[in-house]
Amino acid sequence: MSLKSKFRISYNSPVILTFAAISLISLILGYLSGGMITQKLFMVYRSSPLNPLTYLRLFTHIAGHADLAHFTGNFTLILILGPLTEEKYGSRNVLLMMLITALVTGLFNILLFPSTALCGASGVVFMLIILSSFSSVKNDGGIPLTLILVAVIYIGNEIITGVTQNDNISQLTHIIGGICGGSFGFFLKKKNS
Repeated sequence: MSLKSKFRISYNSPVILTFAAISLISLILGYLSGGMITQKLFMVYRSSPLNPLTYLRLFTHIAGHADLAHFTGNFTLILILGPLTEEKYGSRNVLLMMLITALVTGLFNILLFPSTALCGASGVVFMLIILSSFSSVKNDGGIPLTLILVAVIYIGNEIITGVTQNDNISQLTHIIGGICGGSFGFFLKKKNS
């Protein structure tokens, strides 16, 4: 066996890795443009319904990040949880779940916070956190304690933080992402039973 074949790198999670690459490119473009490209293409906010970018941003806002720390915080978890969920549920399903989560969080932001722009993949992170907890759900109808604990810890923390702090972080996006992950997990579990 040659050394080359021993250390072959595989593109093991195409949806997650492509999403990470697109988000990194959008971060770089944002830096190079002084934030203009991020604002125009990778943030969701209330704008004219006649502007086609309004509809595009409902999905692309998850690829935009304010800075490297924001990007790193989200993609550390996405790159850990994403490949596991993509392997379990399939690339097509994970892509669909990410797009639905982006749409739902974008719409909620426009409807409830019309003067606030939203960017980042934290809704997707919370969707993946809760969804990955479904990997141990058995066909016996029982709900794993780990799933309950993850939901209580992550979602509970966001509720408490949302009520007690004003920190420029959209806890509602995190909560909605978690609800999306739980909904997808229940739906896919029921479908596969």
